[in-house]
Amino acid sequence: QVQLVESGGGLVQPGGSLRLSCAASGSIFSIYTMGWYRQAPGKQREFVAAVTSAGFTYYADSVKGRFTISRDNTKNTVYLQMNDLKGEDTAIYYCAARPRSSSLYTSWGQGTQVTVSS
Repeated sequence: QVQLVESGGGLVQPGGSLRLSCAASGSIFSIYTMGWYRQAPGKQREFVAAVTSAGFTYYADSVKGRFTISRDNTKNTVYLQMNDLKGEDTAIYYCAARPRSSSLYTSWGQGTQVTVSS
């Protein structure tokens, strides 16, 4: 198991940018696929982006071209750079870790609030 702590959320105007960070501890960070999910009020949690241990990245269609996921294995940290933010990006953003041996994300952070509003 790995412990995850997100940071970097906040209030931003439409068109603005934020960078979320997720610091991991407790296990070998580099072997995990790391993902970002989000949950808006009244909606189910949805996939946003993921980066594998080999560095391959995947994005939800709704964020392609605007969000960038990256990882720094020397710092045990994964990032989500969010540009051109829209009102529909407002949600709690969660970091998650999936070990190679699993098809599921087995560790989750506590979440960080992102609010896009003028």
